[in-house]
Amino acid sequence: MKRVSFLLIACMVLALVGVAQAEDKAPAGPLNFKVKDIDGKEVDLAKKYEGKVCLIVNVASKCGLTDDHYKKLAELDKKYKEKGLAILAFPANDFKEQEPGTNEEIKEFCTSKYGVDFDLFSKIAVTGDEKAPMYGYLTSEETNKKFAGDIKWNFTKFLVGKDGKVVARFEPKTMPDTEEVIKAIEDALAAEAGGSEWDDLNIGNLSGQAVL
Repeated sequence: MKRVSFLLIACMVLALVGVAQAEDKAPAGPLNFKVKDIDGKEVDLAKKYEGKVCLIVNVASKCGLTDDHYKKLAELDKKYKEKGLAILAFPANDFKEQEPGTNEEIKEFCTSKYGVDFDLFSKIAVTGDEKAPMYGYLTSEETNKKFAGDIKWNFTKFLVGKDGKVVARFEPKTMPDTEEVIKAIEDALAAEAGGSEWDDLNIGNLSGQAVL
């Protein structure tokens, strides 16, 4: 009897240790990943963007939303970059094959046509079985409950605060220069990382319907 009780206790302890280790390994935020930039170089997002406000966007070159988004994202970058905003663009070919080019072709398109100076990353998948781990985090209810949900189209935008937590999601229809996006960015820039100001910000899932 004592032996059985001991074995049960030992199993419970091992199970708790396993859960604790799993939680330790789970990413603490959407920036706790290493990815490759448009030139194929590895980037530790948490280190590079520490203390920054980040706007994460899945982009495409041949979408009806491409022209307006790239122009307005470039304007955002120019206006807020020195204030602490970083725009992270992730090309993805998930929707009607609207990002068919290579990384080199995408980079040339963005820089030559729109003068893009914000950070471009290597082509990834944001849906399906090949979904990039960072987008797995962003869309899962287990890790990003308030702003979870599948990516429905190109140019879905996630705003990440200085503390590395997602503070807003904007669907493709919501342009980067709309009042709600600008207010969310300015509020996030004004907040202290990890401070109580986050509880008072009027930021949320400010999303429009996806444009298909």
